[in-house]
Formats: sequence, structure tokens, C-alpha cells
Amino acid sequence: MTNSTILTGITTTGTPHLGNYVGAIRPAIEASKDATAKPFYFLADYHALIKCSDPEKVRQSSLEIAATWLALGLDTKNATFYRQSDIPEIMELTWMLTCVTAKGLMNRAHAYKASVAENEANANTDPDKGITMGLFSYPILMAADMLIFNANKVPVGKDQIQHIEMARDIASRFNHIYGEHFALPKAITNDNAATLLGLDGRKMSKSYNNTIPLFAPEKKLKKLINKIKTNSLEPGEPKDPTDCTLFSTYQAFATESEVEAIRQQYANGIAWGEMKKILFEKINTHITPARERYDALMQDPKHIEMQLQEGAEKARTISAPFLLKLRQAVGIQKII
Repeated sequence: MTNSTILTGITTTGTPHLGNYVGAIRPAIEASKDATAKPFYFLADYHALIKCSDPEKVRQSSLEIAATWLALGLDTKNATFYRQSDIPEIMELTWMLTCVTAKGLMNRAHAYKASVAENEANANTDPDKGITMGLFSYPILMAADMLIFNANKVPVGKDQIQHIEMARDIASRFNHIYGEHFALPKAITNDNAATLLGLDGRKMSKSYNNTIPLFAPEKKLKKLINKIKTNSLEPGEPKDPTDCTLFSTYQAFATESEVEAIRQQYANGIAWGEMKKILFEKINTHITPARERYDALMQDPKHIEMQLQEGAEKARTISAPFLLKLRQAVGIQKII
């Protein structure tokens, strides 16, 4: 039986935060150690250009994200860890796929439709105002990311399922015209994945500016946890853990018995200040060993680059010969 090929991309537009960690990074790190699978993890730096025009931010984010995954124990012997821009075959395949992709399919992409709707809501005469071809056609680049390695499983959030469906449509069209070359990727969603709330009670997100950086120094971590929004219940008053950012965040890091103990403390009326102290100690204890490795890696960018280059070399042993086959399939080859 063929091993599953699993692919995950991380867009290089910001600093990893606790929400990224519990929702995506932690389960992916565990999956990287599965000897029965072929996992691919990549820094999606070309995708970053769609939403970020600050070159230094893209560079710094690439460094921070790579250091984060390595510090948390990504198994680079089993998994292939690379930077998207180091695999030229992805971009060449993107053009091949663009040439078989219907514009109507791209018209239905959620991000594009949302941008058009925003323009129309603002009474712009041009519904495409400010929309770049990068935004419009990036689902094709996402399809190339998956198809160049024939990934058959792609872990995504529910809001990303459409991109997997589009990749399947594009791959099917290419296969219909040029023969069977691509496996059809399948979206893998984890209903049990934790979704952390941010400082203001909304989903933790860079776009809301309510995040807690994963490797924030101790003092900053404590300060940010102290900023988490709570209600006005006094110490001694029973508190409901079901709608509490402090409790749900603690739950993402604690054992079942620890969670039950805290649940009882809520019933007993724990003070918010005390709960914030407990939460800080739990997260800080959990993160400290990896934070120390992260800080060391950030001081040694050459080591990070070496890891990425090794990953790119490993990836290209697959992508380069496959791209040659695809070139021949579409008729791009030497005459003799």
C-alpha cells in the first residue's frame, strides 16, 4: 500500500502565535513523525506576496516560521521541509495549470468574491478595484503546491476546503486533456482542533491584532495574558468556564485532570487575577524548552537556511523529474 502524501503550507506574513500552535502547528509536528506517511511542509513565501508588499516582513516571517517549526521538533528526516520559492517546478506547473483553468472557476473563489462584494458595498463603480491577479488566481498556485508532489491528503480548516475542491477540478481537467498525471487531493479537516480566542474574545488572528506570540519572552507573555478580556464577576462569585477565554486557553495546554480541577475552582469563584497567573505558568512551562531552542535558532540563521536547502534538494528529487514528464505531456520538449 502506498504511503499517504500529506502537504501543509504556512504563509510567511507574520509571527506564529498561540492560536497557530494549538490549531495547526502542534498536530502537524506530531504528524511529521508518522513513518507510514510522506509529509511535506513548506514556507509559502510566494503566497505571502499576495497580501504583503513589505519585503522585510516577508523575510523576517520566513525566518521566524522556519525557526518555530524546527524548535518545536519537526522531524526533517521523515518530513520534507522547504521554502516554496526554492522549488522552481511549482511556478512552471502553475502556468501549465493556469492554461487549463476556467476563469469561471476562479470567479467563484471565496476571497475574490468577498473583495468584489466589498467594492460593491462601498459603491465602487469598478467591482474589481484593487484586486490583483495574484488574489484572483492564487488558487491555481495552491493547486500547483499540492499537485507537484501528488499530495493526496491536505489538512485544512473548513474555510480552505474550497481550494482543495478547486485543485481537484484543475487536476481532473489536466488529466482529461493530457492523460492521468495527478492524484486528486483530499481535504482533511480536524473537528477536534482547538481554536483559541484572542485578547478581546474573538478568534485569535493577526487580522484582529489580538494575538499572543508563541515565543514571546516571559515578561511579555505575562503582560499579554493579563490583558485577556474577562467579565466583571468578583472573587468568590461562581464563574462559567464554558464562555471564558482563560479557561479555553488553559484547556488547550492542560491534561484532563488539570482541566477538571480548574473547572472546580471556577465553581468556587476563583479570582481572575489568580486564573491569569495559573494560565501564564501553564503556558510558560510548556513553551520554555522550545522557546530556548527558538532563540538559539534565530541567532543562527545559517543553520535554518541549511535545513531549508536540504529540504529543497529532497523535494526537487521528486518535482524536477515529474515536471519533465509534464513538459513532455503538454508538448514542451526538445525537437530531437
